[in-house]
Amino acid sequence: MLMPDAASPEAAADREPLRDAIARGNAMLARIAPILSHLLATPDHSLFSDEIVARIRGMCHNLAWQVLRAQAEAAGQAGSEAFAERHGEALAEHFFGSPALLAHCHALALEWQLTERLEAQYGIDPVLSPLVQELIASDDSALASAAMSALTAQARFAQTQRRMELPLGELPGDLFHDLLMGWRAFSGQLRSDAMIRAEAKLRNAYDEGAGRLSLLGRVVTGMGNAALRALDVDQAGPALFLSALAARSGQSRVAAVLSTHHQQTARLALGLRGAGLDSADVERQVLRLNPQAIPLREIAGMAAEEARGLLSQSTPVGAG
Repeated sequence: MLMPDAASPEAAADREPLRDAIARGNAMLARIAPILSHLLATPDHSLFSDEIVARIRGMCHNLAWQVLRAQAEAAGQAGSEAFAERHGEALAEHFFGSPALLAHCHALALEWQLTERLEAQYGIDPVLSPLVQELIASDDSALASAAMSALTAQARFAQTQRRMELPLGELPGDLFHDLLMGWRAFSGQLRSDAMIRAEAKLRNAYDEGAGRLSLLGRVVTGMGNAALRALDVDQAGPALFLSALAARSGQSRVAAVLSTHHQQTARLALGLRGAGLDSADVERQVLRLNPQAIPLREIAGMAAEEARGLLSQSTPVGAG
């Protein structure tokens, strides 16, 4: 039986259930930011996982304490920890007002939750995956070095997530800048010389390229066409899998992480198809991540370009 042409009325009709599923998923994702803002401001977590909310709160508090410690040290105060303790809660509350920062922290919390679940279910190591181990031994010295650096960064990620922390250096560049601007806004007209010195020191020490997400992206880029192998979560581990999914499907990494939620099966399947997997491998990976998922027949016969096009038309709010 011939598959309908992608531009034919039959093909368009076949895609409607998929478009509807993506639209429903987008509606759910659009509610994330306001729900998170509400939950972080109130003790009622009935609509969201307590673990996820606590982890996001912990990361925002840790970010606040890092900039406050830098401020106290720049002012020559001996009790930098005490200073951060006194003012950290209020600054963290201010950071809760940043949808982009909350979306980033939410994605990290979901990634770590997925990492722990895959380890418990399938024994997938949260730090060293078979593919990363193989890449470290690669004859390509640049790729081997990037893989080793990514491994070290992933080990740090595991440690900090267990402590519900987020180092400033792990923020993407735009979020790092926005956070420092938020710190300025929080201080208002009271911005001191110590704050100015502290901000300059933090900016000078910041290196986006040394962050985990940049290093994982470098590994995916260094693999070239072989990066298709990173779309096997058992072999690549969740961190490299998510970076490869984002890069090869044209999504942000936040969107790729959100697609692993059990109510985002259509987005995950589209992403995997857009990233280059055939329909059988798409189904295999979807079921590996969401064993209760119902396979999507609409993916069969869909070109990777069409899948990427559908994704580009339906970027979820806060995941761009």
